[in-house]
Amino acid sequence: MITLAAKSGSMLRFSAVFTAMIAAGLMAPVAMAQSNLQPGIETLPKVTKTKSGRAGDPINVGLVGTRDEVMNAMKAAGWFPADPVTLKTSLKITGSVLLRKAYRFAPVSALFFQGRIQDLAFEKPVGKSAAHRHHVRFWQVLAQGEEGRPVWLGSGTYDKSVGLSHTNGKITHHIGANVDAEREVIVADLTKTMELQATYVLGGAGPIADARNGGGDHYFSDGMIHFAVIAEGAKLQANPPVNLGGTP
Repeated sequence: MITLAAKSGSMLRFSAVFTAMIAAGLMAPVAMAQSNLQPGIETLPKVTKTKSGRAGDPINVGLVGTRDEVMNAMKAAGWFPADPVTLKTSLKITGSVLLRKAYRFAPVSALFFQGRIQDLAFEKPVGKSAAHRHHVRFWQVLAQGEEGRPVWLGSGTYDKSVGLSHTNGKITHHIGANVDAEREVIVADLTKTMELQATYVLGGAGPIADARNGGGDHYFSDGMIHFAVIAEGAKLQANPPVNLGGTP
């Protein structure tokens, strides 16, 4: 849901961007034109859902590459694959938060895209416990995109604290409102690996001034999806990735 009411300093900053976009004539429908870069994702939803069907976190990042290439590139970028949610890992992450003990592979909760739980999940620890971390979930949405390889859509957010969910009262992570900043971290880390061939930007959910995810946390976004094309075999490249542009 999109509302133009600015409720905080962050909202005021986004409002200025939002106004500038209108003045420049850059506003577009939610289904933004994808030119010819990745037309296969045009009709796909751009927001995840929780198990109960609530709107979850927005789709804000995309990858092109095989499962192994994605795993290799994320590892090289300093991100760790999340453990599955089990009783053992749930107790371990609780201990990590309470005792401020590192848990680099801490599990992430389930989100759904097109009725499927995430295919892959990664995190980048911040500090000594799993209370604070960068994390992203990925779903393979195309077996073969324009580059002739699998296409993944992801939702990256920053876990800023642990507390009670605003929607069901259960213990959960609360995310930072600026989800675009997390998208930038992911692409920047992947770029540093020198395993990317190209990057480009496509339209996603559209500008979001103030929305809530499944846990009731506020977030805002320019509504764009930043894509990274991993080199075949995740091989090191001699030059930085080519910026192919994309949706304004």
